[in-house]
Amino acid sequence: MYENTYPSKRFKLTLEFLKKHVDASETILDLGVENPLTKIMKAHNFSVENTKGEDLDIDTSTIENSEATVITAFEIFEHLLSPFTVLKSIKAEKLVASVPLRLWFSPAYRSKTDKWDRHYHEFEDWQFDWLLEKAGWEIKATQKWTNPTKKIGLRPLLRWFTPRYYIVYAERVKNTNS
Repeated sequence: MYENTYPSKRFKLTLEFLKKHVDASETILDLGVENPLTKIMKAHNFSVENTKGEDLDIDTSTIENSEATVITAFEIFEHLLSPFTVLKSIKAEKLVASVPLRLWFSPAYRSKTDKWDRHYHEFEDWQFDWLLEKAGWEIKATQKWTNPTKKIGLRPLLRWFTPRYYIVYAERVKNTNS
């Protein structure tokens, strides 16, 4: 997946955000299969397990059975038909999640060769915030960044100025009725 487009900037900023909000002593369940970012997190002394490639729209058992104190989900929710169900199934108290933002000048991403590499959702920041809040999360910190390319054209120029990624640190809202 990252053969020709290793996202160094995205990984660097994601790791910096994670370090600000999660202590390396906490245990992490990272939604999605092991990937280069997982390896970077482990190299920075984070204790990380990944889901095994199950369809999280259908099977949330790994999430439900996890004892991790933090869930990370980096560019995962846009691939799900129902991210709300996944967010509700999380038992951990902390969540760090990032999504690609919807770009008004570009259609949603869809790989023609890999059915898992398609975006069902591309969020605006307020939509992702609302989703998290409805699923029982309180947003504590956010950050956005651009994804410039070295191509020529109007769209590549707009990518220098238009935020492409949105990352959120949220904590589970405590039930006040208990």
